[in-house]
Amino acid sequence: MSMDFNIFMNDVVRQAREEIEAAGYEQLRTPEEVDSVFSEKGTTLVMINSVCGCAGGIARPAATHSVHYDKRPDRLVTVFAGQDKEATAKARSYFTGYPPSSPSFALLKDGELVTMVERHEIEGHDPMSVITHLQGLFEVHCEEV
Repeated sequence: MSMDFNIFMNDVVRQAREEIEAAGYEQLRTPEEVDSVFSEKGTTLVMINSVCGCAGGIARPAATHSVHYDKRPDRLVTVFAGQDKEATAKARSYFTGYPPSSPSFALLKDGELVTMVERHEIEGHDPMSVITHLQGLFEVHCEEV
């Protein structure tokens, strides 16, 4: 790979991280951070971030705007597939019954997986339909803020 491509990719990753962090998501970069947060009581929305252009360009805005709702998870966290590999693998170990998928969302309650929104439910959809899907899950599983 050329140096220019590496610089470009580093910039894409940085922008993707900053976008999701600005939306209020805590980045989990180690397996220990994942275990610590996932062991907490309450609801946790996990956004599995990705540099995938099409699906990531839908998932990040959906992650940002879905949380502007009367009911929302207690915690918003993110792991970055392909970047923070150990943290992502640890997070995925909680998502039993689902193959690795990024970008995607997982909703946990008291450290147990409630449901997933997989890449195939993001890619090819518009951000508003993903937002509506996430808010429907919040309506059922989360408390009012």
